[in-house]
Amino acid sequence: MRGIYTPVTKIRRQVFTEVAKLAYEGGDYNKVEEIPFRIIPGEVPTYRDSIFVERAIVGERIRLAIGLPLYPADQPTYISNGVEESAISEKVYDPPLVNVIPFACNRCDETAMMVTDNCRGCLAHPCVSVCPVKAISIVDGKSHIDREKCVKCGRCRDICPYHAIVKYDRPCAAACGVDAIESDHLGRAKINYDKCVSCGMCLVSCPFGAIADKSQIFQLIHAIKSGHEVIAEIAPAFVGQFGPLATPGKVKQALLELGFSKVYEVAIGADQGAVEEAHHYVHKVASGEEPFLATSCCPAWSVMAKRDFPEIAPYVSDALTPMVATARVIKKEHPDSKIVFIGPCAAKKLEASRKSVRSDVDFVITFEELMGMFVAKGIEFGEMDGDEVIDDATAAGRGYSVAGGVADAIANCVDELYPDVNIMVDRAEGLRDCAKMLKIARAGKRDGYLMEGMACPGGCIGGAGTMLAFAKASTAVREFQNVSPDKVATKSRYVEAEEE
Repeated sequence: MRGIYTPVTKIRRQVFTEVAKLAYEGGDYNKVEEIPFRIIPGEVPTYRDSIFVERAIVGERIRLAIGLPLYPADQPTYISNGVEESAISEKVYDPPLVNVIPFACNRCDETAMMVTDNCRGCLAHPCVSVCPVKAISIVDGKSHIDREKCVKCGRCRDICPYHAIVKYDRPCAAACGVDAIESDHLGRAKINYDKCVSCGMCLVSCPFGAIADKSQIFQLIHAIKSGHEVIAEIAPAFVGQFGPLATPGKVKQALLELGFSKVYEVAIGADQGAVEEAHHYVHKVASGEEPFLATSCCPAWSVMAKRDFPEIAPYVSDALTPMVATARVIKKEHPDSKIVFIGPCAAKKLEASRKSVRSDVDFVITFEELMGMFVAKGIEFGEMDGDEVIDDATAAGRGYSVAGGVADAIANCVDELYPDVNIMVDRAEGLRDCAKMLKIARAGKRDGYLMEGMACPGGCIGGAGTMLAFAKASTAVREFQNVSPDKVATKSRYVEAEEE
């Protein structure tokens, strides 16, 4: 539902803004108890049957936005429990990252075939005839499905001349590409964390706003307030995310006004990764030493590939992700700094919490969380004079944010560095399609290929922390690419410096 401003969107952004204000103001953190009353004012419920439930859900979202765990609904607690201890300039992270707020869940049916009002009670009743388990009968002249008998084969749906039968899927489960959404004893959505890869597709697909991930904006703001040198690295999908007046240069200026000492493009690391993987493809795959190369920039896809296809794991690139590669560039120049990755991705929060990465990336926030910081500080893009210069990366590195862009960047490097080598490419977006691609590769039908996987539809521009519709986001990235004077990753000054 990216690009659509719904009541769920409104509440989520209000929570981020209020938590940011709380961090900026400091002082008595018991004031956090007042926030639900500002977001849900009055006595009459707006979204649910009870205003008290509305406020309780907001309270749980506030705790998650501060990085704190949910509390069981059957235990007494206060929103403020643990807030004082979390008001630090270090990342607070206790798994799980993505959480279901149980009493916000609507207990949607997992999967069902349903007869809609389109049913005309026709004479033929083809739905009855094709049902293999006799689950359909005619009741009061209309088709009726016995859910206890139905095996959800869909034959009735396919044969109905009025398209009166639909297959109903729980939205969060349908969006999950690794089948991690299950049900608890009360029929509420529950995440199987042995399967979950933290892509965040469930949390942006739940129409009831029952799923949320933890945030680090509270601790990040404290790091900035404490006087640390805090440097932002921003993913290329940021263009267009903050409205038509928020040019890339103005976004950089706004970040500096928030207190970041410097701003770098994450596309720096994308350029480096494209060149590294181009060399890998030619020396290992084109030579026949390895069967194929799977890209590694998307953490959710990479985790799924290594976990569910262990025989393929050795062929997932070990190149640093752009987030980490850029952070290491920054650390060389500013060894005592704290680095925050600003991007579209929930899974990056988990990636940055791994022990091998933790020393390089101190905080991860999404574009939507950053918007909360902008609003809390009263930053208006229309009131800014001039633009900051933002020219760290090539068009290829910036293109990593759109599905197909990673493969294109690597392929273009191969064409430039090894013009006699023909590169074959396959790619998939969405974890279900990524799994299909890997099954084909496992069967030996992708030997010699470079394979790009993206967990989110559309690529990073479709990530859980984005705010812009896919089509508009894709156009904005293409325009951002076009203004880059250097088109191929090999032309990046950071690549040249690395090779020297």
